[in-house]
Amino acid sequence: MYKLTSIALLCGLTVGLIAADTPTPPPVVQSEAGKKSLARIAQLGGLALEVAQNDKHLEVSYLQIDGKWTDEPLVLLKDLKGVVHLNLRGQPVTDTQLVQLKPLTELTHLHLEKTKITDKGLENLKGLINLEYLNLYGTAIGDAGLANLEGLKKLKKLYVWDTKVTPAGAAKLKKAIPSVDVNLGIEDKPEPKKEEKKPETKKEDKKKPETKKEDKKPEPKKDDKKKPEPKKDDKKKS
Repeated sequence: MYKLTSIALLCGLTVGLIAADTPTPPPVVQSEAGKKSLARIAQLGGLALEVAQNDKHLEVSYLQIDGKWTDEPLVLLKDLKGVVHLNLRGQPVTDTQLVQLKPLTELTHLHLEKTKITDKGLENLKGLINLEYLNLYGTAIGDAGLANLEGLKKLKKLYVWDTKVTPAGAAKLKKAIPSVDVNLGIEDKPEPKKEEKKPETKKEDKKKPETKKEDKKPEPKKDDKKKPEPKKDDKKKS
């Protein structure tokens, strides 16, 4: 009994020491400049929400912006602390504008699908070492652009369907990051339409219509054919 109690106490102390040695992440506290940026993001039609009730890290989305796209929405991000999710899907983001993402080293999720970025723009993502999810669907990137992602060792999900990325390029990236799942999408090639068979004409229809036989004129009766015999003259009386 005493031995069991001692073991339990020893385990409890060990767990306590391990927990004490594990550093807790510092709380996210926005500066005055960060608070102004949050207000401005809301004015532009964007959303900046906390990831969870007990997690002050931010998820920023610009899906709701309908007006003219400028540099401002991305410039505002530099004053924010704890941005881990960023959604720019469908906005006309260019390669040069991606320079504004370099300070966001805490990013874990990034949506760039249906934007105007190319291989050159992906050079600006090299420093996002905590990135785990990246969506590049429907962009002009190719195999050359994927080379810029080889240093992102935490990357787990990469979506590149409807791009210029080839299976060979995807395999090369996977060799550099074995844990990444590169989703090339499925090409749904339409099946060739089967030619509809023309309905076969019935045999009866194929037969040429028979020519009608001419109605035979009624033959005259035999009696009618005989010419009337001339009447014999009565014999003269002797």
